[in-house]
Amino acid sequence: MAAWLLRGGGRAGRATVARGLPAAPGLCPRRGCGGAAALRAMGFSEEQARRLLALQPELGPQRREAAAAQLLLLGLGAEAALGLLERSPALLRMPTERLRERAEDLRRLGLDEGQLRRALSRCPQLFTVPRRRMAAAVRLLRERCLFTAEQLREVLGTCPGVLLEEPHRLHHHFQYAYFRMGLRQKEMVKARLFHMPFAELRNRHIFLERRGFYQTPHKGQTKTDNPKLKDILQLPEKDFLGSLACATTEEYEVFKKMLAREEEEEEDRDALYEEDEEDLDSEGSKTA
Repeated sequence: MAAWLLRGGGRAGRATVARGLPAAPGLCPRRGCGGAAALRAMGFSEEQARRLLALQPELGPQRREAAAAQLLLLGLGAEAALGLLERSPALLRMPTERLRERAEDLRRLGLDEGQLRRALSRCPQLFTVPRRRMAAAVRLLRERCLFTAEQLREVLGTCPGVLLEEPHRLHHHFQYAYFRMGLRQKEMVKARLFHMPFAELRNRHIFLERRGFYQTPHKGQTKTDNPKLKDILQLPEKDFLGSLACATTEEYEVFKKMLAREEEEEEDRDALYEEDEEDLDSEGSKTA
């Protein structure tokens, strides 16, 4: 079956779209003709085939069928493959060899078939992100964040978006959790730290801290009465405020505005300080 899919489904897979199709892309008026028949032979329903044919209609049927076949070979079902192409129609323009190579790259990182399918379904950009970006993220997580190989597999399987992050942003996210919140790698992985954007993590942590519900542990100690990271990250905002922060939505909104203002003032002070330093350096050079 796999070989048949890669060959394009035989005669039907090589058929060209018949002339006289309606302006709006869809199935051929004569049931079972052209690319629609090949897509149905792969397992797509008539409706799924129609949706797939509507994507980038200027492309030839062979490119469309080859991309769909490659996603099926990765273990995606017809609806999952179609959904992936609808979210990222640029994949239809990628050579099938590159799709295969990227899937192999992810397998080499330790993702099993189930994790691979979930990662690609959640994050289709993994097919298009530069390989060096992925390598830099992996290197940072292993060498600077000190996640074990098993922990790295878990992170990539549950939060594949980390492979799209700029390394310095990813490192800052980790450092905040490690140093400011006093967390360790095992807890970060278990709670899926990288699922939540850094800005929201920081908002929730500082809000709890200022209300007296979170204290950063001292070195070598653990603060057992702090809220669990899993609850901080995964509770909907309403439940987070009600059960952890004991606050109202209005209070949280006011806090976030005040925190943003504090950050702006701090940035302005830093910028002014840098200007003063430059002026002093310039004056010192002239004096010399």
